[in-house]
Formats: sequence, structure tokens, C-alpha cells
Amino acid sequence: MKALQSVNPATGERVGEVTITEANEVPAVVSRARAAQPAWAALGLEERGRLLVRACQKLLDKADSLAELLTREMGKPLANALGEVKTCGDAHSDVAEMIEALQDQVFDDGRIRTTQYRDPYGVCAAITPWNFPISMPHWMCLPALIAGNTVVLKPSEETPLIAQAYVDALNEVLPSDVLLIIHGADETGKALVASDVDMIAFTGSREVGKKILAASAGSLKRVVLELGGKDPMIVLHGADLKQTGRFAARNSFSNSGQVCVSTERIYIAKDSADAFVENLCQAAAEVKVGDGMDAGITMGPMVSERQRDHVLAQIDSALQQGAKLAFGGRDHHGNFVMPTVLRGVTHQMAIATEETFGPVACVIEVESDDAAIALANDTRFGLGATVFGPEAAALAAGRKLTAGMIGINKSCGGAKGTPWVGAQESGYGFHSGLEGHRQFAQVRLVSMQHNK
Repeated sequence: MKALQSVNPATGERVGEVTITEANEVPAVVSRARAAQPAWAALGLEERGRLLVRACQKLLDKADSLAELLTREMGKPLANALGEVKTCGDAHSDVAEMIEALQDQVFDDGRIRTTQYRDPYGVCAAITPWNFPISMPHWMCLPALIAGNTVVLKPSEETPLIAQAYVDALNEVLPSDVLLIIHGADETGKALVASDVDMIAFTGSREVGKKILAASAGSLKRVVLELGGKDPMIVLHGADLKQTGRFAARNSFSNSGQVCVSTERIYIAKDSADAFVENLCQAAAEVKVGDGMDAGITMGPMVSERQRDHVLAQIDSALQQGAKLAFGGRDHHGNFVMPTVLRGVTHQMAIATEETFGPVACVIEVESDDAAIALANDTRFGLGATVFGPEAAALAAGRKLTAGMIGINKSCGGAKGTPWVGAQESGYGFHSGLEGHRQFAQVRLVSMQHNK
């Protein structure tokens, strides 16, 4: 049997291995999940919720060891890893929200009484990335399971060990074969998409998302795709330049820039750019780069050599085309890319139009706020965006943006109960929040006519 090796991106040391699920083995795994699904659905919404809360408690019980494994395998600072594990483990409010989302609804117009049910599809395939290797599976698996589906999870080949540990922890409580996991790279993922699953939930690149959508068309599988972004930040006249500079640093360098809603493009008026960049660079200088297991580290490595090379290639190309270093851009080593601030970036550069997924803040100077809005919308992506400035002007600008989630003087995330939603080529369907949880259930209507 072939094995998938896991390597610590900070040190290059082997962390462990898992057995690869060959493509011809995938249908049998899906068959196991399908056989387990009727009994799981028959438990009812409340009982499934109760079991899932108990299962997630296992994550809290093992939080320290899971966080250490997550950091060793993916690279993020240990404190961030621990926060990720604990957020997923404390599932009471999430489960309550999901139960609320999936409740039966009755409609009565005086002539006809209709009950709207939300039933499971059957078997859901969850294909997840490496940047939040517990959170991403959790955001897919939990709503799928509570809706009464069984799940086959295919995590990223970069972080198989923490995904396996996540599934193992939940399976200490869940019935057999309700949550199954397979491991591998492209061929394993393609086999899962082609298999007899009823729904596919995927978070990852736009290119892979398009292939999944095309491969699912023949049988019209239900598909939810969250496909990353190239998030803009607009700094309007009158914005607090110290606040915006520190936010830009935090949102560009958090998780080494390996966040789908990382700030990758910053638009600001020329007469405000110098002061803004000074604040941004001061905040960048405070970032402590190193092995995530070391105390005081606030930014770890890229997850792999391939990701490091992609980021460095974009930086080098931009510099060759005329961009200037305002901060960093050198002293990269191993898989570590140092926080980098670029000025003089234009939309003729790949770093301004293609996803970077690394710790690079690109400053683009504009003549006017209207020009900033136009350039922010000059993209095929449309996940998140932020606007900083006087509230009324920022709100007006935000309503002109084509992103799915727009933050006004804050990050793009919405209030509890709202979904995580992308527009344009950043999303197809959506997840999380009341409406997002409902994406994992088939709506069925049963109607009766009132007796006269």
C-alpha cells in the first residue's frame, strides 16, 4: 500500500504518514457511508445534534495534542492552532443554530396547508484545504451530518494527519461509518467526485472548483464551492491611516497570508499613501516569524515548498515589472516567506490579479475613490472586501463592490447567523449561517387542502 508522507514545513522533519486510498477503493467507502445513512437520518434532528455536541467535546478533551499536531503539520503558531481546535470543539451554539435552520416550517394560506421539510440528500463528499485543517472540515462535516447525511471527507494531502485525528476524535461518539475519511491527492479526489455521492462540498482553488462542477454535471450532483479570492481593501479619504495600516498588516500576514479572505490588494489615494505605508510597515516589523512551536511566534512558514515558490515567483515578477519594496521582500529561508510590502503595483502584474496566498501586502495608489472602486472590481474573484473611511462614504463605496462579503471599517465576516458567501468566481452556493446550513438539505413540500 502506498503511503502519504506528512512533513513539518518549518523544520522539514517527517511528522508521520497515512495510507493512500486508491481510486478504485473509493466506491466501497462511499457504499459504507450510504449503508449507514438511513439509520443516522432516522435518529432525528435533535438526537443527531446531541451526539454531535458530545463528539465535538472530544476535540476539547484532546485540544492540546491536536493543536500541537496541527502546528507541526501545517506550520501556524501554536496559539492559533489551539484556538482553531477549541472553536470547533465548543459546538453548542453552532449545533443550536443548525437545528434552528433545519426545522420544519408550516405555511397556511387558508386553503392549503403546506409543511416544508429539509431532508438529507444522502452521502456528502467534503473536500477540504490545508490552511485551516480542522476548521474547514468542521464547517463542511458538521452541517452535513446534522442534516442527516453521512460524510466522506477527503482532506488536503498536505495535512492528512490532523484531519485523521479530527475524524478519529468525532468517531469515538458517532455511529460506525457515519463519518469516513479517505486520503490522497488528485486521483483520489477525482474518484470521490465521480463516485455515487449525492452532494459535494469543496473549499479550494477556483481551477479545481470548476473541474468539480463540470464533473458533477452529468448526474446533477448538488455542489457547494468556496473558491478563494483576491480581496481588495479600499482606503477612502478621511480614513484613520494608523488603524487601516495596522488592519492591513494583520489581514495580509495572518496565517502567513494563507487565508481566502486575506487582504491582497490595497487601494489608496496618492496623497495618503506615504502615511499609510509607514503605518503598515511599522506593523509588519512587529511580526515575529519562525517555527510555530516556539514561544512568541506570530507567523509561521508556507505550508510547502510549492506554495513558497509560488509566492516568491509573484514577488520577483512584480519587482521586475517595476514594483518597489517598501518592507521585507528579502531574507526568505526554507519555507519561510518574510512579511513583504510592495508599492507601485499595477493591474498589469500577476500579483495584483491572481491569488497569492502568502504574506504580501500590495499597495496600489489611485487618483480618486471612484478609481479605487473600479480597480477593486476589476477581478474575476469576489469573496471578501473591506472599505475604510467615514462611515457614510464607506457604506456607499461598499455597496458598489462585487464581492460577496464586504466589511466596513472591519474585516469582511458577518454577524452570527449569516453565511460565508462568495460572488463571481469565488463561490457557487455558500455555507455557514442559517441559509448556508440549509444548503446541505433537500427541501420537500407536503401539502394538504383544508376540508370545506
